[in-house]
Amino acid sequence: MRLLTGDQNESFQFSPQSIDCFGPTVLVEGCDRDCSISWVHAWTVTHGIVTQVREYFNTSLTVTRLGKNTSPSSSAQSSPSSFSSKSSSSTAEITSFHCPSVWESSVSDRVGKSVPGLVLAI
Repeated sequence: MRLLTGDQNESFQFSPQSIDCFGPTVLVEGCDRDCSISWVHAWTVTHGIVTQVREYFNTSLTVTRLGKNTSPSSSAQSSPSSFSSKSSSSTAEITSFHCPSVWESSVSDRVGKSVPGLVLAI
């Protein structure tokens, strides 16, 4: 916290270990010189401009991609046309979603301490 608020005289040097892209999302992961602090940046890039930055320190991050489940057994059940022919009731449609993990942070494992885990859905 002291480092983030500027109360500490030491400077923090970002050392990227990996860079990955998933559509408009760019993930950059690294750690400090001593590998005591890990970090992940999630940038959103629109038309070549960084429009959003999310920063995670000492956090294990898993990125998942949201999308409809396209397995043959569920496609007939979740098709919008199959619901329109049923009687009109106030029951909400329940759609199955498939959320595969597309990326997981690895530097946080080297920090040597327990860190919280987050899931970022893109």
